[in-house]
Amino acid sequence: MDNCIFCKIVNGEIPSRIIYEDEHVIAFHDINPIAPIHILLIPRLHISSFNDILPENKELMGHMAWVSKEIAKQNKIDEKGYRIVFNCGEHGGQEVYHLHAHILGGRLLGGLVKR
Repeated sequence: MDNCIFCKIVNGEIPSRIIYEDEHVIAFHDINPIAPIHILLIPRLHISSFNDILPENKELMGHMAWVSKEIAKQNKIDEKGYRIVFNCGEHGGQEVYHLHAHILGGRLLGGLVKR
């Protein structure tokens, strides 16, 4: 995708504060954090949104879950807790149409989902 900011990060065209990368994903600090720890995890493969995940992407999604857990552990937010969020579509708050997970922690997180 020519105009995708996250594809440009994947291709090294836009600098970012990368904290993790492998052959499938890249993780970097969000430039507008909403929590003390706010890291974005993106697949190298361009997938526009959560709705565009295909059956052949299931292994990638599992890998993203595993990497999210490891990033939480590395940032010492695993014991007190953290949140992993995928925004999907306009009403879901998606601003960049390249699949990405927000890994949030470092403080008590309020929000819509409560028990």
